[in-house]
Amino acid sequence: MTIHSVGVVGAGQMGNGIAQVFAQAGYDVLLNDINQTSLDDALTRIDRNLERQVAKQALSPDEKSAIMGRVKTTLDLAELGPLDLIVEAASEREDIKNAIFAALAPHLGAHTILTTNTSSISITRLASLTDRPERFMGIHFMNPVPVMKLVELIRGLATNEDTFSQIRQVVDRLGKVPTISEDFPAFIVNRVLVPMINEAAYVLYEGIGSVSSIDSSMKLGANHPMGPLELGDFIGLDTCLAIMNVLHRGLSDSKYRPCPLLVKYVEAGWLGRKSGRGFYDYRSGVPVPTR
Repeated sequence: MTIHSVGVVGAGQMGNGIAQVFAQAGYDVLLNDINQTSLDDALTRIDRNLERQVAKQALSPDEKSAIMGRVKTTLDLAELGPLDLIVEAASEREDIKNAIFAALAPHLGAHTILTTNTSSISITRLASLTDRPERFMGIHFMNPVPVMKLVELIRGLATNEDTFSQIRQVVDRLGKVPTISEDFPAFIVNRVLVPMINEAAYVLYEGIGSVSSIDSSMKLGANHPMGPLELGDFIGLDTCLAIMNVLHRGLSDSKYRPCPLLVKYVEAGWLGRKSGRGFYDYRSGVPVPTR
């Protein structure tokens, strides 16, 4: 089977980026969300991203128009069912993902491949509740999707070789670089990255350093392009906490215990850039450390 049509579930910062890269690679894309405003905002963001490429002469105006023409939107999840490939990119909550796959089930074509953009949750467990665990796998894009080259590919225990081969070909067509991860909590990137952010939160929580000193130390001392607390705000502190919880529960190792300060920020609704406050306060337009 050749994949031509792609459904993307979730029009947030990951979903709209995934829709964009598929459309740029020539796929017909149907983007779904439960909120029309989110769909409208996603189209606006894709248009703005492409316009920047036009300004840099990386795309012609006609190419941009063709790409935008390949992205359609819908509030009706069932419309994605007959497509060749579906990429779930909703919230990093297992109950939400399971509900999405259950709602899709009666509408799926026999040939449809299901994938999830989860950054930490068991592929095998998600697949086991569908009617096609052999045609289910993880395809984890990095944020921001149009810029970052890496895609983690994760097979569940039941994923068959044909499904894996087709998805790897898709990733090649997108111009991305695949890495292969076994199906263990948080896979490769977030198994290394998010505990670092959590440890930076502990350093802040224990009063060892301020937000500025922690981020400056890692940028200037380890040559990281972004400090760990700044990066946590960029990812979303709720997502970081969700990943730490998956690691802590899945591996039963105390070294993955979420930092109480990270928990407190999430409880306060201080989720980072998307909410206006996290380890930094963004409400003035200039990031100001909160500690």
